Amino acid sequence: MRKAIALLVMIVATGCSTNLADDASGPEIYSALCSRCHSSDLSGGIGPSLGAGSDLAEQPDSYVTQTISAGLGRMPAFRFNLSEPQIERVVEYLRAQQAAG
Repeated sequence: MRKAIALLVMIVATGCSTNLADDASGPEIYSALCSRCHSSDLSGGIGPSLGAGSDLAEQPDSYVTQTISAGLGRMPAFRFNLSEPQIERVVEYLRAQQAAG
């Protein structure tokens, strides 16, 4: 059981680490870190949908920022991988996609 938990932690940590440029755009960050679970079109998969009409679209930006930073449920915290400006760019990207959808 402990080996299975350790393996799961390693997989999640590996999936969440990347060498993004400090000035990476919201779409670049989303593609590198979020699309594996939320899909490239924000329709969901392992994680919930993030697009227009989703529960997330109804939440304030502060909630989205906090969720990305600290994690929620099975979603890992990205505060160790992303700077505050990078997280802000992801939120801006999500909002733009939600408005377009």
